[in-house]
Amino acid sequence: MNKLTYFFATCLFLVCATTLQARTNRVTNEPDSVFLFSYSDANGQSGLRFAWSTEGTQWFSVADGYDYVKCDFGPWGRQKKMFRPRLMQNRADGRWHCLWTATQSGEVWAHAASADLLKWGPQSYFTEADRTKYLPSTIFPITEEKITVNGREEDGWMQRVPYSTIEQLVRFAEHKKYRQSLYDERAEQDPVRFAGLKPLEATINVQTSQTKPISEHLIGIFFEDINYAADGGLYAELIQNRDFEYSSKDGSREGWDSNYAWSVRGDDATFTIATANPIHENNPHYAVLNITKPGASFQNPGFDGITLKKGEKYDFSLFGRVPQGSKGGKVLVKLINQDGSEIASSSVNVSSKEWKKYSTQLIANADVRSAELALVPQTAGTYELDMISLFPRNTFRGHKNGLRADLAQTLADMKPRFVRFPGGCVAHGDGVDNIYDWKGSIGPLEARKPLRNLWGYHQTRGLGYFEYFQFCEDMGAEPVPVLAAGVPCQNSGTCSHHAKGELGCNGQQGGIPMEEMGAYIQDILDLIEYANGDAKKTVWGRKRAEAGHPKPFNLKFIGIGNEDLITDIFVERFTMIFNAIKEKYPEITVIGTVGPFYEGTDYDEGWALASRLNIPMVDEHYYVAPGWLIHNQDYYDRYDRNKSKVYLGEYAAHLPGRPNNIETALAEALYLTSVERNGDVVSMTSYAPLLAKEHHTQWNPDLIYFNNAEVKPTVGYYTQQMYGQNAGTDYLASSVSLNSKEDAVKKRVGVSVVKDNHTGDYIVKLVNLLPVEITSQIKLEDVALVNPTATKTLLSGDPKDKTAKSVTTDFEVKGNDFPYTMPAYSFTVIRIHENRK
Repeated sequence: MNKLTYFFATCLFLVCATTLQARTNRVTNEPDSVFLFSYSDANGQSGLRFAWSTEGTQWFSVADGYDYVKCDFGPWGRQKKMFRPRLMQNRADGRWHCLWTATQSGEVWAHAASADLLKWGPQSYFTEADRTKYLPSTIFPITEEKITVNGREEDGWMQRVPYSTIEQLVRFAEHKKYRQSLYDERAEQDPVRFAGLKPLEATINVQTSQTKPISEHLIGIFFEDINYAADGGLYAELIQNRDFEYSSKDGSREGWDSNYAWSVRGDDATFTIATANPIHENNPHYAVLNITKPGASFQNPGFDGITLKKGEKYDFSLFGRVPQGSKGGKVLVKLINQDGSEIASSSVNVSSKEWKKYSTQLIANADVRSAELALVPQTAGTYELDMISLFPRNTFRGHKNGLRADLAQTLADMKPRFVRFPGGCVAHGDGVDNIYDWKGSIGPLEARKPLRNLWGYHQTRGLGYFEYFQFCEDMGAEPVPVLAAGVPCQNSGTCSHHAKGELGCNGQQGGIPMEEMGAYIQDILDLIEYANGDAKKTVWGRKRAEAGHPKPFNLKFIGIGNEDLITDIFVERFTMIFNAIKEKYPEITVIGTVGPFYEGTDYDEGWALASRLNIPMVDEHYYVAPGWLIHNQDYYDRYDRNKSKVYLGEYAAHLPGRPNNIETALAEALYLTSVERNGDVVSMTSYAPLLAKEHHTQWNPDLIYFNNAEVKPTVGYYTQQMYGQNAGTDYLASSVSLNSKEDAVKKRVGVSVVKDNHTGDYIVKLVNLLPVEITSQIKLEDVALVNPTATKTLLSGDPKDKTAKSVTTDFEVKGNDFPYTMPAYSFTVIRIHENRK
């Protein structure tokens, strides 16, 4: 050992010895045991909290009222409550058990267990009659007490514990709070955080010979019918409540019933709803229009008005019949402006005694923002009408019953490699009876089964599974359907039929009854057959062909479950479904779920289940602050390469007030550089939610906002588009040398370099989330570029900018070693193409 090494070793020993002695001296002044008091606040809004005392008189809050476990029972957010938690320690194995009531009435009880009071296992829910099943056989003594902590009287339970238990609880909470302080970092603090920071210099070395294959499906889109994304949005139908199936059960809007959006204008006419002998049992309601004297009109304003374009063609249709004793006759079909002026006109002749479809075409003579449909019978009589529809002829790719062209094109411009559908919480619904049944979304429109949307409105399901598969095919994207794992949304607030003995209200505790699981599993297998089955030899393949698509859709992926609580009820049903798919369709990649957060009980239990069953891929979700994305760029570096692949199915950066701006977009871009680096583990990602209609938004932020006339991509949209349009097949190792050693600086600079083997292009992605520019020298080692040309796509602006857009220009690259200056707060993609002769 040389002298210098010996010197440092001696110093290290002295430091360690001094620290140990200090610790020993401190411990001698601490109590061996103290009283631990467990409680929650009186209104049930908090989770399990602790206080401690040496003698049981003066009490101190543990970590300022930190919640060590929260109740998962009940609908969203503050409706999940914990009352009077009773904490007990098992004498036999030392495990902690906590029992509490999950409802104010005490009707529902809950239980969770932990080895250390820090990480808690799955929660179970039951009635008071079953409470004793969850009690340990022997416990250390506890007493029910009232104490005063932080000036408030609290009810709870007291017991003695080693003082080291309090220390452990405090260290855990303080670490969580410290990490949260990092996650709360925002760009508005940068003038202080980076005061005096000068423009930086960087050298970026790319080892083009050190490559690894990454997923070709990395950037996709997640479609859920939230924020009126489907009806009144992506689905091009212009008439609202066309089937007269709106119901007060769909949402809380006043007047929401079969009459909604329809009215009679003028005299000598009435409008009622009937159900006798409907077109189809799934569409039981229809309109009865009684005209005693011609002149009145039957009108519908569509979704916030009907937007028309001059010269555009619109396809109108309805199902109609006239009852015995009525002749029927000509019905004028008009599109009128708010002042009553006629924008388009045609007619149909409704005269059949049986249901018959009538169609015509209208051509708009002007641009109109908010027109209405008006049906004007020219003959007195009774007209029974249903499925009254108006479609623009110009749909995406010209499909009948198609998608709104501009909105669909905006999605296609992202170059998504996959599309997830139909959710999200919509997939597993509000209660068992609201689970999305895919079979009700296919076939003739008049036979489709409308569905209550758990976001509080009505789904016609005109945009169903056939249209979804077709849209994926049009864009060259893989379909990734997601089906419920036999349980509804973990935030369900609706009572449903469910398995005997299971609690089915106000939580996800009720699953599909086991006697019905066989049929439910067959429905899932039938979906795979519908997508991939032979058009002549299989039942569901034949139905697909009858819909106009004989060729299979080539389904490769299917998701089972959506951020569910990983309870025994979930595990039992998921396992049945997984095994059935694996047995019949081993070529299908099943995607499991690991809960709604990046950590916690469901995350741990979901990954444990994935390992036990060898699930090929799991769906992770997290909505986090930009600071989380900055400080967790090593998140997937730590993942075991031999376990399940990851689909990051829902994520977004959230700031207070939920803006979508340069700060959030660049934080997402920065994080995606680390995701590309781990593209061998992370197979898919999709921002969520995707679409939101102005004035009908339940969730912010979203990627694309729109109204009837305009599509308004957000700043975050351009981040997704820049990644989607510049995906690679291989990741190239790279290193960044900055002339700053400050950790906060280095964490805000991201680089990812990929190669697209389909084109031979090298793609360099550079993120600068700092308030100063970075002059960089980019060196592509081990490669000699021949006649290279390049383009540069740049997204930049003030962190609060909500209107910035990416701009693409030519970029000069003379060789494999070239300079580029990253603007402050910017995301740049440089795409380099070799022009070999």
